[in-house]
Amino acid sequence: MARYEYELGKAADIVTRDLLALRPGETFVITADTESDPDVINATARAAFTIGAKPMVIWTASPLGVGEAADPMLPVEALTGALKGADAWVEYNNQWLLYSTPYNVAMKENKKLRHLNLVGMNPDMMIRCIGRIDFAALQQFQEKFCNLLSEAKHVRITTAAGEDVEFDHAPSIPIRCRMGYAHQPGSEMLAGQISSTPDFSSIHGTIVFDGSLVPPCGKLEEPVHLTIEAGTIVKAEGGAQAQEFRTWMNSFNHPQMKRLAHLSYGVNPGAKMTGDIVEDERVWGSTEWGIGSVPGTIVPPDGFPGPSHTDGICLNSSVWLDGKQILDKGEFIEPRLTELARTLGRYR
Repeated sequence: MARYEYELGKAADIVTRDLLALRPGETFVITADTESDPDVINATARAAFTIGAKPMVIWTASPLGVGEAADPMLPVEALTGALKGADAWVEYNNQWLLYSTPYNVAMKENKKLRHLNLVGMNPDMMIRCIGRIDFAALQQFQEKFCNLLSEAKHVRITTAAGEDVEFDHAPSIPIRCRMGYAHQPGSEMLAGQISSTPDFSSIHGTIVFDGSLVPPCGKLEEPVHLTIEAGTIVKAEGGAQAQEFRTWMNSFNHPQMKRLAHLSYGVNPGAKMTGDIVEDERVWGSTEWGIGSVPGTIVPPDGFPGPSHTDGICLNSSVWLDGKQILDKGEFIEPRLTELARTLGRYR
């Protein structure tokens, strides 16, 4: 028997029935690469088949990059064709297809496609971050947090690692409350993340990644310090991993790869720092900055295209909204959020 087989079966049922709302007869594509976990793939395919959907599992070699940087190693036309004919798609590949050519074309041309991004999912993560989550309580917490963010104009974020960055929200772009429900056409992410789009020109200060930076570094052994002016990285300092990041960022020779793309707040009570970015982004009390390509789903209508994308994690963040502190070293101190966090098992 596979480890956690019963629990994994429950989590797969939640993915197919609750999060994707699969219906009998629907074509359901599961993408995986040679870094993916077969137990996760098979449990999800079984759950979909039990519903009466038609699961189609697509395995590819693991690309050496993500987004459009993955294109040279992908069967682009065949993969695009499959996605254009699908009703629903879950992404379990470790090297994500998000922002790749197959993704961009399928999302543009297949107006019915429901996409759930669960890249790099493994049994342990799937059980902690999906199978054991009280989604009703988490939704209450996230909606309250989203409301507070939506009301704020100016944000400051600091960490003990040396981060101190300030910015204004882009007033025309709504806060995105990631609850993982892919019931409507478009892309959805794992629950436990709230995303906002700053006014990029207003972002100034220092951002310090001390959790993970994917790609290219994975879990960080030492902090990477970024100096930001008007939403653009003008300096990246630190040790060997900072050098690895600078080399990767500069290798594209594209201005968008030095620009910030989005900001997210991690609030999944089951998430822990593992080096798997889809989970790292949701570690409780962390903040995450995206760098590089910005899709039209984040900044309508066309976004800011770039050849790739990376995400960096800032652990144990402190956050001020219009001068009022709501998060202190990774723990919520705003009373309305603290009470809801107790229902998620965060505080006793």
